Amino acid sequence: MSAQERKSQFLTVSNLPIKRLYTPQDLTDFNYERDLGYPGEYPFTRGIYHTMYRGRLWTMRQFAGFGGPEETNQRFKYLLREGQTGLSTAFDMPTLMGLDSDHPLADGEVGVEGVAVDTLRDFEILFEGIPLDQVTTSFTINPSAPVIYAMYIAIGDQQGVPREKLRGTIQNDMLKEFIAQKEWVIPPRPSLDLIVDIFEFGMKETPNFNLISISGYHIREAGSTAVQELAFTLADGMAYVEAALKRGLDIDRLGPQLSFFFNAHNSFFEEIAKFRAARRIWARIMRERYGAKNPDSWKLRFHTQTAGCTLTEQQPLNNIIRVTLQALAAVLGGTQSLHTNSYDEALALPSEEAVRIALRTQQIIAYESGVADTIDPLGGSYFVEALTNEIERRALEYIKRIEEMGGGSILEGVLAGIENGFFQREIAQAAYEYQKQVESGDQIIVGVNRYVMPEDEKKKIKILRVDPEVQRRQIERLRRVRAERDNRVVKRALERLEEAVRTRENTMPYILEAVKAYASVGEIMDVFRRIYGSYREPASFA
Repeated sequence: MSAQERKSQFLTVSNLPIKRLYTPQDLTDFNYERDLGYPGEYPFTRGIYHTMYRGRLWTMRQFAGFGGPEETNQRFKYLLREGQTGLSTAFDMPTLMGLDSDHPLADGEVGVEGVAVDTLRDFEILFEGIPLDQVTTSFTINPSAPVIYAMYIAIGDQQGVPREKLRGTIQNDMLKEFIAQKEWVIPPRPSLDLIVDIFEFGMKETPNFNLISISGYHIREAGSTAVQELAFTLADGMAYVEAALKRGLDIDRLGPQLSFFFNAHNSFFEEIAKFRAARRIWARIMRERYGAKNPDSWKLRFHTQTAGCTLTEQQPLNNIIRVTLQALAAVLGGTQSLHTNSYDEALALPSEEAVRIALRTQQIIAYESGVADTIDPLGGSYFVEALTNEIERRALEYIKRIEEMGGGSILEGVLAGIENGFFQREIAQAAYEYQKQVESGDQIIVGVNRYVMPEDEKKKIKILRVDPEVQRRQIERLRRVRAERDNRVVKRALERLEEAVRTRENTMPYILEAVKAYASVGEIMDVFRRIYGSYREPASFA
């Protein structure tokens, strides 16, 4: 006779069933060498480095960017003083969309959700006093990624930093934009050409810089399950590899410059299992499907950010606990880099106090909890290993469906899935199912549908507000740059870029030339708009 349980069924956030107890019977086909192995060794289930955090802690990379480059430069320096070990840059919507601050569509958005960048002059201010050979910098930008990447190289050149010493990451992941985040300029296929341009250029010029961050984070934020996040992200990664191989690039030179970006959601063990499964799947894909021979090409290196979609404006201090658990899952899952969200981000961009607490959360996990003292401490857990296997199995089923849509090509399958709405429908259905559970009370969110407080705590929170003066100042600086630069040189650089696009030459040298002439983000991206047109998403009906 079984004891009564408090629920009829137990599920992860992604609706994977959880048994009452896990035993060796749940791992009957488990082979230690094949499925688990040792850290730093294929298939890297236990981590990609032999010593993991005993050798070096993960990079603490808090996302920062608001207002103009002056404000963000000060936030960068504040975070570095507080112990952050890597910079991570957020851009405003006009910059993300390849528009200048004086464009009509930019009105009211300049500097609001990230830093405003129009020309190289803004980057000079953004990195004033920050030596690029001593920091790693991540840039969360996609449609305009080639321009921002070129600006970083240009600043490194100004500082006299050899390009091979530039370290960091450019997100540069357009496929997930078409799937989930919906920020784009030109259609998918020419967007892929630009990404491969960065690969080809960066393999030679910046060999220690990650040329893409293949991002499941935004897929999860759009409402996907953990399995969908993993499957769609790895499929995108495979598509980029196939696009690079079509260009004739060497997989073993490119592979070590690929990186990934995942979400850490609320279901603690599911997230840990997801990260472990991701490493194992990618290692096998790179070695067995694509024939990579360099072990560094098999290693899935990833950044993690705690789940913004789980933050609540109700009782916002509760978010500190949510973020702590999510960050702990990322660490136990073996992340190489971590951003912890600030408790006030459901209300506004983070204040200095909130971002300091978020950073301190990482530091306490690193130095006080002891979880970094041994490698993969949950490895061998019947539950964790069974969940890792199950997530791997379900993710591979999705990847097979995508491959079938492309007639054997993951690249063509991903493009087909974007055009026919496959990804959008799958994510929308998952988001719908989750919302139904929240509204029914089956999924409890503390402070929202259970333990609600009559007095709204958010009224006590002092939030950061971007001064509207930023927009005026940014437009004035842009006009001044246009007046002072040599516009004949700019015109010639943009013409050379347009010719390179039309003749299918690698565009990066020409983008870099235009950037150094102080052409603006909007002027450079307009070249691509003129040739390829602006993308319009096809209507999709469930």
